[in-house]
Amino acid sequence: MPLDLSSLKKAVDSLDRAIKVAVGSKNSAQDEVIRAGVIQNFEFTYELCWKFIKRWLELNAGGASIDGSTRKELFRLAAESRLITGVENWFRYHTARNETAHTYDPAKAAEIYALAAPFAIDARKLLQVLEQRND
Repeated sequence: MPLDLSSLKKAVDSLDRAIKVAVGSKNSAQDEVIRAGVIQNFEFTYELCWKFIKRWLELNAGGASIDGSTRKELFRLAAESRLITGVENWFRYHTARNETAHTYDPAKAAEIYALAAPFAIDARKLLQVLEQRND
């Protein structure tokens, strides 16, 4: 049964748009709000990515036990199944997602914001792989 990837596609598109607005921003008074929007899009898209990875693996990983797996284990299985590349990047995205609750700290917010663009590329690649292998 194919996965309905529409929510993931919308999230990835939204993250891409937020990053484009942030890059094009020339108004420093709005930069903090724009950065917060990028971080929020990062959070939401990351959550959908790992959930779709889990769903795909449950349906297609040949009986691999997924329940109770940590995110790191899920990402390793996803790499083995060629859903993602650069598993270490996904570990960093996971750590950053866990730190989004601390975005009141300007240094943490800047780190997470900096990861949003590379994450958007990896999330788009994941979406493309899922679309190609969604049967």
